[in-house]
Amino acid sequence: MSKLPNLDSALIPQRKIVNYLLSATHEAGRDKATFFRRFGFTVEAWETLANALHSHAAQHEIVKIEASPFGKRYVIEGPLPTPSGRIPQVRAVWFIDQSKTVPRFVTAYPLKGASS
Repeated sequence: MSKLPNLDSALIPQRKIVNYLLSATHEAGRDKATFFRRFGFTVEAWETLANALHSHAAQHEIVKIEASPFGKRYVIEGPLPTPSGRIPQVRAVWFIDQSKTVPRFVTAYPLKGASS
């Protein structure tokens, strides 16, 4: 396929990483937090995960694009570099709102069946 459009302007909000992906108390995020923390990502150094997700989008092709009335959802899969040196297989989801050009990070999680 292709790469995520306008990656240079992509948004990965701190709150999405700290209050969701690395939050041990977020109802939908706590399992993801367990996963990402196992690979050395921390709330204190949240930028490390943000940078890894940005690199992930830069290095891997889009595997699926889903259009909706609100915009387009982009799914990217592949290995994610981590502080521990281990490289889990991750699916990351990005979204570009209708009539916008800036991709924003939505979520990331381990690929099913991939060893971690």
